[in-house]
Amino acid sequence: MCMTAYDVIVVGGGPAGLGFARALAGSGLRLAVVERSPRAALADPADDGREIALTHHSVATLRKLGAWDALHADEIAPLRAAHVFNGGSPFALSFDTAGSKAGAGPLGTMVPNHAIRRALFAATEGQDGLDLMTGVGVTGARANRAGASVTLDDGRVLTARLLVAADSRFSAIRDQLGIAARINRIGKSMMVCRVMHEADHDGIATEWFDHGQTIAMLPLSGRRSSAVLTLPCAEIDRLAALDADALGAELTRRFSGRLGAMRVLDRAHVYPLATTWSHHFAADGAALIGDAAVGMHPVTAHGFNLGLAGATRLADLIAAAAAKRRDIASPLLLRRYETAHRLQCRPLYDATAMIVGLYTAESPAARAARHVTLRAAARLPFLRQSVSRLLMQS
Repeated sequence: MCMTAYDVIVVGGGPAGLGFARALAGSGLRLAVVERSPRAALADPADDGREIALTHHSVATLRKLGAWDALHADEIAPLRAAHVFNGGSPFALSFDTAGSKAGAGPLGTMVPNHAIRRALFAATEGQDGLDLMTGVGVTGARANRAGASVTLDDGRVLTARLLVAADSRFSAIRDQLGIAARINRIGKSMMVCRVMHEADHDGIATEWFDHGQTIAMLPLSGRRSSAVLTLPCAEIDRLAALDADALGAELTRRFSGRLGAMRVLDRAHVYPLATTWSHHFAADGAALIGDAAVGMHPVTAHGFNLGLAGATRLADLIAAAAAKRRDIASPLLLRRYETAHRLQCRPLYDATAMIVGLYTAESPAARAARHVTLRAAARLPFLRQSVSRLLMQS
């Protein structure tokens, strides 16, 4: 049996896993990142249709990691404000940077998910002390205070002082570590596709909780948007099978022509919706980051930002411990990470669940309640400014 020793093993080469590994550059630690996908899929990921609304903090983090400069200029679009509509009412609850230190600057930045993944790989590739093992899966994992080990499907065994799971919201590593998670399969799917439209979006994102559907338009460069439609799974599958002309007409109708006629630019992508909350974000000799810790509902467009923040938080704690020659997997360090990350994630996770519950219920009482809620929030500028600052800084 071939065994190789590392300081940290990361399972999952997505944005959280690669961001975590990159944040440990220069720490002197020996890292292994294990990813089932082939290397070519990491170096040049396929376009998955998803657009990420990056906060100012996430942009700063990507700059620090050396990934921001690998993005192309036409992949970056400012998110100047966000409007929330309910049903047939023309009233919108607005979030922007007015009254904040950012002044008239953008609320955030839109970047395609596949572009971020490509940029993080480019920043991480060739990093000293990092072994990136691609095209290989994990068949077994264990961790305790004495250390951790993983068995790969090619028979190799890796050992380390710390195991980090970054392998999606349905994490197999989390299961093997015996960490339970609350998984909510919502029974709806999200369809995303890029569209061209007649009217200018002015950099404003729109979230419309209409009767029987939720539809969002996320502003991209030019007169382009990412259309995000949420419906029961069977209905989404039917729409995704339409040809481009028919789908464009359907999206135009469902958005009530607010941006004029829409033309679909590329194929639609469908994602069944599920949220997850792990009961613990750490265990003896192990930690969870990214969606393995918290899988957010996409309605807030904030899951990526929380995942990146948690990954770099854990990396900073580990790097500081290594610099002082302390235990990088100590229970105290892992508790500090878990406590801080739970405090950051829990308010948004619970608020998202409340929003989804309120704005997707179709009873007359629920419709009236959400209209009153939007109107009340609009009369509280402090509340709107606080939410805007949270979106910008998290």
